[in-house]
Amino acid sequence: MTTPLIPPVLLRSWARCAPAATGADRDACLTAWDEPHRRYHDRAHLVDGLTQLEPLLDLAADARAVELAWWYHDLVYDPLRADNEAQSAARATADLARWGEAPARIAAVAALILDTRHQADPAPGDPALLIDVDLAILAAEPARFDAYEAQIRAEYAWVPDALFAAKRAEILAHFLARTAIYRTPSLHARWEDRARANLARAISRWRG
Repeated sequence: MTTPLIPPVLLRSWARCAPAATGADRDACLTAWDEPHRRYHDRAHLVDGLTQLEPLLDLAADARAVELAWWYHDLVYDPLRADNEAQSAARATADLARWGEAPARIAAVAALILDTRHQADPAPGDPALLIDVDLAILAAEPARFDAYEAQIRAEYAWVPDALFAAKRAEILAHFLARTAIYRTPSLHARWEDRARANLARAISRWRG
């Protein structure tokens, strides 16, 4: 099997945020992102997020923590599990400790990863920036947003149609009900309206 070429944004990002890591460490991360059961939460999602994040890193208080959190936030992804983020945070914690990262940064990365559970509105600053990038797909052009919805359905192919439709509508309605989907001012201005339009349309479709 041919090994996929590593996009330049991944090479730049890894060099910036994990200078003490090895190429083998990077490849181990990419192997996880390339698992065959992934349809949306795959290497393309990793690349897309880093592409969005790279020009925004000057907004971060700890850019390396934000970037590392992005690399690891879906490192463990199994739709049958309820603890993917916790397991991803544990993997990040172990790797960063092995590389000699400062305990404060390790804790910050783990906390950022846990924020991607989307159980509460993110705190301002680095958590909001990471979560805004994670939710960028909600503001995609309608055709790309629809493809994303199909990819999520494929990841949960084992869930019966009626149950998936009800749960998916509930999840999307949770985001639509937020006072602001995006908390970083520049991203709010760029993405908020289109995300709300996409969410309203998808909720209507899933509720039939």
